[in-house]
Amino acid sequence: MPIPVRGLSVPAHVLVTGASSGIGLALAADLLERPGVASVVAVSRHAGSSGEVQALADRHPGRLHAIDADLATDAGIALVAEALRARGHALHLVLHCAGLLHAEGMAPEKSLQQLERAALERVFALNAFAPILLARALQPLLGAGGPAVFASLSARVGSIGDNRLGGWYAYRAAKAAQNQLLRTLAIEWRRTHPHLACVMLHPGTVDTPLSRPFQARVPADALFAPARAARQLLDLVATLGPADSGRFLAWDGRDIPW
Repeated sequence: MPIPVRGLSVPAHVLVTGASSGIGLALAADLLERPGVASVVAVSRHAGSSGEVQALADRHPGRLHAIDADLATDAGIALVAEALRARGHALHLVLHCAGLLHAEGMAPEKSLQQLERAALERVFALNAFAPILLARALQPLLGAGGPAVFASLSARVGSIGDNRLGGWYAYRAAKAAQNQLLRTLAIEWRRTHPHLACVMLHPGTVDTPLSRPFQARVPADALFAPARAARQLLDLVATLGPADSGRFLAWDGRDIPW
């Protein structure tokens, strides 16, 4: 297995958000099997009470640490940053997987008439604001002068140039906003923190609770199991460095149009 961050000469400390289910949980599990990973911090609203997260912790004593935090709030982001500062070591890889597409009483919009302010605010809070505010909070901990990667899951439907079907107003726009925010951060980091890389990643369509209501028309060979998606994403991240900062990449390494 490749080391999780290119050029890293010490075992990696990694943070994964959205880590109690889906892609985030699969990434945490994969990382813990890699000898080049010293620890994984698993963040979600209910990480501490997740049976799956606890099972991983039992299999890897002392290497998995759970933090309960709602990243759609300033308090949740501050809690994560403070917990990491208390651990006292640099962070080498952040994989931001927390996201929101649908919830009870909320579904992707099919028409303009279905658009509501409350849904826009809720979707933007987690899909657009959380990643950039998390990056701001964690910046002092990233790399300590060595290589580090901040990778956030985006989505092909967030591409403005690739939007040919319409619909899904809030989710599309929030992912597009995330892309612009993180692209802007990548440009700043080239000047101020040239050892850091910031990338946006499209994992493909993955069999998770987020995508499950919308899988009917997805070909079987285009629907990835979470473990496969995690492996593909980690293999891709391991090839990236500061020169790749600011890219919007699909799981297969191809650039996606903005």
